Amino acid sequence: MGRYSRLHQIRRMDPSRDYAEILRLISQYEFPWDYRQGVGVAFLRDYGVPRISVLLDRTQEFERAGQKRYDDTVLLGYEMAADGFDSERGRAAARHLNRIHGKYSIPNEDFRYVLATTVVGPKRWIDRFGWRPLCAQEVQALVEAGRRTAAVMGIEDVPDSYAGFEELLEAYEARMFAYDPANRRVANATFRVIAAWYPRPLRPLIARFSLALLDEPLLAALGFRPQPRWARNSAEAALRLRARCVRRLPARPRRFPSRPQPRSYPFGWRLDDLGPHWARNRPLEPLPDERDGAHDGAGTSTR
Repeated sequence: MGRYSRLHQIRRMDPSRDYAEILRLISQYEFPWDYRQGVGVAFLRDYGVPRISVLLDRTQEFERAGQKRYDDTVLLGYEMAADGFDSERGRAAARHLNRIHGKYSIPNEDFRYVLATTVVGPKRWIDRFGWRPLCAQEVQALVEAGRRTAAVMGIEDVPDSYAGFEELLEAYEARMFAYDPANRRVANATFRVIAAWYPRPLRPLIARFSLALLDEPLLAALGFRPQPRWARNSAEAALRLRARCVRRLPARPRRFPSRPQPRSYPFGWRLDDLGPHWARNRPLEPLPDERDGAHDGAGTSTR
């Protein structure tokens, strides 16, 4: 398979119908590492909002079990999308995610913002550091996946275009980004998780590398100083060199998709393993479209 064969395939697809398959191709074949980095930066942006980080800090999940909290977030997203958002697997993951969030009183605008980061974050990262930019069909597939996530989580007033998601994100951050000690505590806990993936002598370098890739408004909200120009330039140069190398590699074979390899679950996981232990004892609520009678109960797979 040629390096651009999947791009040609994706350009022939309809994002409004094939968004789940396009998302699978993006996240498992075309940009598996870059997609995860984009989602990771998206989560860091959430910590720049005191109302969000104070809630996360209060749960102490990052301090007590930061790696599990990180893995659970990645795996819940994977479970929702792996077989398609309307598959039984995807809808079961959505019910479980709603059960976890149901304990807290979270404003709709915060849900909208967090959702926007998962649409805007991967596109910005891939366009900046991926081996090629996303095409129009891939961008719209991210939008459609975001809108489908909103539907099953009951998030209201969601944009229908990438420009709308980006505008939502930027307006929210201009209004809500502010420093709070909880921001820094949750961010530090997350950076400790990331640094622990590498040998101890490399950890200070990894921390500086990670901070060098963040924009100044986010750094200020997290309580970190802007990194020196040499660190920013070095980090960006390293990632662009990686992109040039990846561009010369053959396409990932269809029989070898990239799937999560969570450190917290070396022998696999079940849906009930994900999230806090107390969530298992809370009742599962129907999804919004099940309450409205709009879903026909089909569990079609797109894998």
